[in-house]
Amino acid sequence: MRALSSQPVRKLSLLICCGLIIAIQSTSGILFSEETKITPQEQFFLQKIRPLLEQKCLGCHGKTPDDIKGEYIMLNREALIKGGESGEAAIIVGKPEQSPFWNAVTWKDENIQMPPQERNRLNDAEIANLKQWIADGAVWSDRKQIPQDSPAASNTEIVMSTSGGQSPTWTGRTYQPEDIWAYQPIQRPAVPWNALAVRQPDKRHPIDAFIQQKLQQKQLVSSQPTDRKTLLRRATYDLTGLPPTAKQVKEFTSSDENTAWSSFIKRLLQTPQYGEQMAQMWIDVVRYADTSGFANDYERPNAWRYRDYLVRSFNADKPYDRFIIEQLAGDELAPEDPEMLFATGFLRSGPWEHTGMSVAAVTRQLFLDDITQSVGVSFLAHSFRCAKCHDHKFDPVPTRDYYRIQAVFAPVQFADRKVPYQSYENISGFAEMKIRTEKLIAETRAEQEKFKQKTNAAIAAWLKKEGYKNLKQVAADKRPPLRWFGLTELEKSKLKINNKRIDYFERELKRYEPYAFSVYNGPPNNYRSTKAVNLMPGPKKQQGELQQTFILAGGAITAPTEKVTPGVLSAVAGSNNVKEPNAWNTIPNSQEGRRLALARWIASSNNTLTARVIVNRIWQMHFGTGLVATPNNFGQKGAQPSHPELLDWLATWFMDHGWSIKKLHHLIMTSNTYQQSSHPVDPELVQAKDPGNQCLSHFPTRRMTAEQLRDSLLFITNELNPEMGGPGVFPEINWEVALQPRHIMGSVAPAYQPMPRPEQRNRRTLYAFRYRTLSDPMLEVFNRPGSESSCERRDETTVTPQAFALFNGQFTHDRAIALAHKIKQDTKSTPEAIQQIFQSVVLRAPEPAELTVTLKHVTDMQKYHQAHPPQKVPLPREVKREMIEELTGESFAWTEKLDLTDNYVQDLKPWDVDAETRALAELCLVLMNSNEFIYLR
Repeated sequence: MRALSSQPVRKLSLLICCGLIIAIQSTSGILFSEETKITPQEQFFLQKIRPLLEQKCLGCHGKTPDDIKGEYIMLNREALIKGGESGEAAIIVGKPEQSPFWNAVTWKDENIQMPPQERNRLNDAEIANLKQWIADGAVWSDRKQIPQDSPAASNTEIVMSTSGGQSPTWTGRTYQPEDIWAYQPIQRPAVPWNALAVRQPDKRHPIDAFIQQKLQQKQLVSSQPTDRKTLLRRATYDLTGLPPTAKQVKEFTSSDENTAWSSFIKRLLQTPQYGEQMAQMWIDVVRYADTSGFANDYERPNAWRYRDYLVRSFNADKPYDRFIIEQLAGDELAPEDPEMLFATGFLRSGPWEHTGMSVAAVTRQLFLDDITQSVGVSFLAHSFRCAKCHDHKFDPVPTRDYYRIQAVFAPVQFADRKVPYQSYENISGFAEMKIRTEKLIAETRAEQEKFKQKTNAAIAAWLKKEGYKNLKQVAADKRPPLRWFGLTELEKSKLKINNKRIDYFERELKRYEPYAFSVYNGPPNNYRSTKAVNLMPGPKKQQGELQQTFILAGGAITAPTEKVTPGVLSAVAGSNNVKEPNAWNTIPNSQEGRRLALARWIASSNNTLTARVIVNRIWQMHFGTGLVATPNNFGQKGAQPSHPELLDWLATWFMDHGWSIKKLHHLIMTSNTYQQSSHPVDPELVQAKDPGNQCLSHFPTRRMTAEQLRDSLLFITNELNPEMGGPGVFPEINWEVALQPRHIMGSVAPAYQPMPRPEQRNRRTLYAFRYRTLSDPMLEVFNRPGSESSCERRDETTVTPQAFALFNGQFTHDRAIALAHKIKQDTKSTPEAIQQIFQSVVLRAPEPAELTVTLKHVTDMQKYHQAHPPQKVPLPREVKREMIEELTGESFAWTEKLDLTDNYVQDLKPWDVDAETRALAELCLVLMNSNEFIYLR
């Protein structure tokens, strides 16, 4: 089933699922599970006191008999009043200020302060409620929820509570419809065509109708259509991440306006660069990196195959529902298909660490927590992390749901699965890079052999001195330290460093072996391994008792409570249906099929979240802000939709059209809303009525992303290598940052070194090797997100270091020299060169005044550069390191040699070109720093 029916889906009056009752307002009023009368005191207890006791007290005084602290039980009124081990009554009914209980929660009694943690102290309102409750008789009620005819029920839209005495409870937890709008069934709102002045059906666009309706409500008008060059640049960056070529600009600006736009969009969608641009968006969401992170930031040798899978999937316009299923359960869907094994790299894309000092069970739980959260924010725009420790305070996600979703991933084990390189994968350059790594290993091992020989000689001398023939004659407790006997303290430290260095390079060698960074289903196995490659175990080890999932009290692995089975979100209509085993949302409890069932539930058109989430992400790609400004959070604390009807209309349209992302791009970009100018008709009116431009009265100006900025500079200088795919490459980055020590497991990783030839280094930023603990400073300063957590929307800050990076940075200076050199070779005069520089960078000819000023500046600077030739700066050949020896606490230093030998080909430098080229490069640099280049309008 790909789409919803043509009629709006009616709201369900009552959903009973997974022990939860969700009452939704209908035409007949509110439905509740109990309909008896309730006293005001009972109502107050149910609304204010019982939730407070459950949240703040029962963790120590009521979860299980083993957890009762101070022999004080708070599960019923009698025990609560009676008190604990002191033998003194805790509550004096009607007299709160004389009650030890009230004195404890107000922290007035220095001997007993509850809750004991400062962060959990009751606030003034909570203390006042307890005081009133005790004063009114400490009334207790065992009701599950408030009856229909009580005053509290009259304004309640949704109440969630447990049935059958299950814990934790949801009594009194209320939600307004606007707070849980994302859980409401997706509607099919009628297109408000009357909002459009255009009456010809063939010229009307549904997106414009929704946008105009909102603008008219605000008494605002849309901007005029933007000029064709600006529109072309906007679209090319949106769909490829690169600037248009001069040929594209000429063809488009001179073509028939009525037919060219749609055709041009379709051509852009067919370019291979489209998949690269979309993969970059998805990588932000799923936190892809080529290393593991934390202190164990070793390389993930074959993670790149997942990144390339993303590029291929977007270029093929893989239906989004299928795209979801492949990433969550490709190995269950089609285990013999290499693409499916690559796809499951999603499950391992987050940071992960296990060391010899780690507790395996804790490491495992961290992974399960991480993947549960990742699935929530990536596909459902809901952060589940709050529900790990307690029922979500703001969204209808109880702790039970959190652990039921987590149980889906209980059988998941890590595996690097043997998958031969496919004909469409890029493995060029493997032989050359493998030789380099093997050479570095050999050099390090040769140094280790010298240490070993010195140790052997020292041991032999000691044996001779002590009168032994060999070590076998020496008692074990009297033998010298065989590992480093006879070595100096510096040599001992260097021995350990070299061992880590060899380990590091051996992992790097795995980059050239055909493994898929993937998973399999089975009992607990090698998730704790610290090896570079974790192979699939034999068939016997794939069978056995699966890891069980329990609700963890307070999220603590040491406090398991109730066992749970796999499930999904209870608040979604019909979820966890146990009466219909073949229902669309039933998750099996078997070893195989859990993830596939979850993926199909997520990817179903019945799911109220999924289609809304992805159309919102695509909208954000085009307008800078989504219809929901928090793409990872459709919950109560997220933003409300600016155009809820449009969001639902797009979601249904998207599903009706085969979940095609390319078709969605085309639909959005053919609207007048997308094609309008970035200049509002009445700026003052817009500032007064819609300062955030949520209504889109004009196109939102935005800055290039960090990757677009780097790739564009390489593109306009003709240095960008368009080669696609393959392992991560190593471009030049700021040398001071590159040579900084990067610590790994108590040692220092080998220094970052760029690849030897420009065509290897100057690939698209998507293919640059991504460390979690080492960032390219130019990308970082322009708000490239880290890869520790999902990035829903990039920040767009304006800070001083950006000017330093772009105006003074080595990368931009090298690009300016490259562009000036290229243009000087292609032109015959300085004025002609200036014209070409403007066309290359800002896609236009200079104004007469600009030409006059720049011509004078270039002429003056040419004279300056002739009088001041640049001094050649040599490449670094070594770097000095210093560390603290962990065993002695003493500082030691050594020199790490770099292999930037004579075969390293630098980018063009100032000393490689003449004075005129250096003068032209200054103009290039200024234009590369201009708002006209950096911003998309």
